[in-house]
Amino acid sequence: MSSFYILQISFPTVDTPQICTVVYALIIINKAGGLVYQRDFTEGLNKLSVNDYLVLAGTFHGVHAITTRLNPLHPPNEPPSGIEVMETEHFRLQCFQTLTGTKFLLFTEPFQPNTDKIVARIYELYADYVMKNPFYSLEMPIRSEGWERRLVREMRVLNSR
Repeated sequence: MSSFYILQISFPTVDTPQICTVVYALIIINKAGGLVYQRDFTEGLNKLSVNDYLVLAGTFHGVHAITTRLNPLHPPNEPPSGIEVMETEHFRLQCFQTLTGTKFLLFTEPFQPNTDKIVARIYELYADYVMKNPFYSLEMPIRSEGWERRLVREMRVLNSR
């Protein structure tokens, strides 16, 4: 339950006016559950400490691992999946897990359509700007100006709709 509390305090309440906002934040977690990237895309969000984000990443990773075992029915040619979507009255969490175990957590407005397409586009940018960067070490925090610039530009376009 504490992980849900952490998520709820980090996003605007229903009373906070949101004009054309789509994407609140992005968190990327490596296959070991470590936080490798975090970015807010909306002004006015409650700020969490770095430790809170580290706890959030580790907690989500653990819950995701447990939920992969709780799913009794999955297609035989697909690996079991954990939490993919979580919706509250304050936000929607879309989780996209890569084949290598990296998790992309996208926080958007509740009932926001096409979040799977948005997170897939973010993954494309990640593949182009992070994974193709010869100076990036796998599983380490992401520090890439090209990635940051392109991601922020894409999210501004989405948030201005």
